[in-house]
Amino acid sequence: MSIYVGNLSYDVIEDDLRGVFTEYGNVKRVQLPTDRETGRVRGFAFVEMENDAEETAAIEALDGAEWMGRDLKVNKAKPKEDRGSSGGGRSSYGGGGGGRSRY
Repeated sequence: MSIYVGNLSYDVIEDDLRGVFTEYGNVKRVQLPTDRETGRVRGFAFVEMENDAEETAAIEALDGAEWMGRDLKVNKAKPKEDRGSSGGGRSSYGGGGGGRSRY
């Protein structure tokens, strides 16, 4: 299981996150997604800790905490949704149904 960390500063680097979470246990991995086109940090990350107790301690301590000028959103990461070809997704070719769209 991993931890979702949201509302991150766009100036954050992987070592910053690792340092903060190390206070609560052994950090196994940090993923800091970047935008494909700009290379800029996307404002969220995933952190994997050694065990559930360490994850829980980090979540309880850091959720809502102010860090780098932002109030962090920290919780258990939800499993990645399968984005297979179920036919319900939006096509990258435009068009689509006649329903209302927020895009």
